[in-house]
Amino acid sequence: MASKILQKPEAFYKRYERNPSSDKKSPHYCPGCGHGNVHKFIAEALDDYNVADQTILISPVGCSVFAYYYFDTGNIQAAHGRAPAVATGIKRAHPHSIVISYQGDGDLAAIGTAEILHAANRGENITVFFVNNAIYGMTGGQMAPTTLVDQYSTTTPRGRNPHNEGYPIKVAELISQLEAPVYVERVSLHDTKNRNKARRAVRKALKNQIDNLGFSLVEILSPCTSGWKMDAVPSMKWIEENMVPQFPLGVFKDITDEVEPYERPEMDLSAQDIKKALGLEVVESESFEKPDFPNKYKNPEIKVAGFGGQGVLLLGAAMAQAGMLEDYHVSWLPSYGPEMRGGTANCHVNIRDIEVGSPMVTNPTVLIALNRPSLEKFENDVPEGGLIIYDTSLIDIEVKRTDVEVMPLPATKMADELGNTRTANMITLAAYAAYTGIFSKETLYETLNTAIKHKKFIDINKKAIDLGYEFGLKSKLS
Repeated sequence: MASKILQKPEAFYKRYERNPSSDKKSPHYCPGCGHGNVHKFIAEALDDYNVADQTILISPVGCSVFAYYYFDTGNIQAAHGRAPAVATGIKRAHPHSIVISYQGDGDLAAIGTAEILHAANRGENITVFFVNNAIYGMTGGQMAPTTLVDQYSTTTPRGRNPHNEGYPIKVAELISQLEAPVYVERVSLHDTKNRNKARRAVRKALKNQIDNLGFSLVEILSPCTSGWKMDAVPSMKWIEENMVPQFPLGVFKDITDEVEPYERPEMDLSAQDIKKALGLEVVESESFEKPDFPNKYKNPEIKVAGFGGQGVLLLGAAMAQAGMLEDYHVSWLPSYGPEMRGGTANCHVNIRDIEVGSPMVTNPTVLIALNRPSLEKFENDVPEGGLIIYDTSLIDIEVKRTDVEVMPLPATKMADELGNTRTANMITLAAYAAYTGIFSKETLYETLNTAIKHKKFIDINKKAIDLGYEFGLKSKLS
C-alpha cells in the first residue's frame, strides 16, 4: 500500500552547512519572507522532474544569493544584475543542464535590465524566477524599480513620486512584448490559493526548459517584512491591497503549445579549431615538449601574492602562458585591492593535465609570497608536502611550517643587481620552473614575447630568466 511521506525535498541540503547561523537545519530568512516559499516550490519541482543533479542555479547580489545555502544543485553567484548573462553562458556551454536565474527586483529590474531583456529577446532556453517585493530588501530598504507610487522607502521618505523617480517597472508586461519568450506569468504569495498558482507556474517554467521550448519568466509578488517594516500577516494583506492592483496577476504570454522543441547543435571544436578561430596561429607554431619532472610537482595549484606594483599578476599570467605553450590546461584569476599599486594583490593559477574545474585556489600546493603580509596570511593554507617560495629580500621572517618544502629566494636583490627591480617576478618564475622542472628555459624565453608588452625589456628579462633558472637548479641540488 502506497504511503505519502512528508519531508524536505531532496533538492535541498539535509543540513544547511553554508548557513552561518548556529542552526544548520532551519532557513535563516526573515519571518514572513517569501523566498522560503519560492525555494520550496523550485526544490519540489526539481525532485518531481528528477533534474536536481543536472541543475545549475545562478544567483546574483541581494537576498536571492542565499539560495546557495539551501539548494543541493550546481550553484554560481553572479555579479549584480548579471545572472541572465551568466545563465546564457552556462546553458550554452552545458546545453543539457537545467539553468535557473533566480533574481530580485533591485537586481533584475535595475542594474540587470539590459541582461534580462537581451536574454529574453534571444529566447535563451533558461528559466527565470523574479521575486518582486517592491524594495531593496537586503541593503536597507531603498526604493527599487518596482516600488509603488507613494510607497515609502529610505530613499523616498515622502513616498515615490512618479515625476521624480518615475513609475514602477512592470517586468512581466515588458518581457511578454518580446517575440522570443514562450511563457511569462505573474503570481503572488499572499494567500494559499495564490501560492498554489505560484507552485504551478514554477513547475511549468521548469518543464518548458526540460522540453527545450525556450525562455520562461515567472514574476512572483513576495512580502519583505523587514523592508516594509510590517509583521508577516499585514504584509500579505498589503500585497493583496496594494501590489496586486499595480501588478495584475495572470499569464501574459504562453505559446508553449505553438513552438517546437529546439536544441542547439553541439560544437565539437578541437583546441586547434579554437586557436585558429581566435587568430592564434603564430602561438600555435611554437611547440614545446613537456619536460619530465617529479609527480609531486605536477598539476600545481599556485597562489602568487604580494604588493600591487611588484608584478604579481604578470607573474601569474606568465605562468599560465608558459603552461599553454606546453599544452597544459591552465587558468589565471587575478585579485587585487582597490589601491592597486601599493595595495595587496594576489592571483590564482592552475596548470593541469586535465580540464580546470574551478580557477579558484584555496589551498595552494605552491605559494609564492613576495612580501611579509602575504606569507603570514597564506602560509597555513598550503597543504602538507606543498612548496613555499618567498622573497627573502623583502621578508624578514622565515617560514614556520616544517611539513612543506621551502625555497628562500632573494628575488628583489637579484633584480636590483641585474639593473631593474621589476625583473624580480621573472627571476621568481624561472627559479620555480627550474626547482620543480615544470618548464624548460626555452619555454620561458618564448613566454616573454607574450608577457612583456614593451619589447625593449625582453633582453633584460631573458637575463632574469637565466639568473632565476640557475638559482632554482642550485636550490634543487642543495
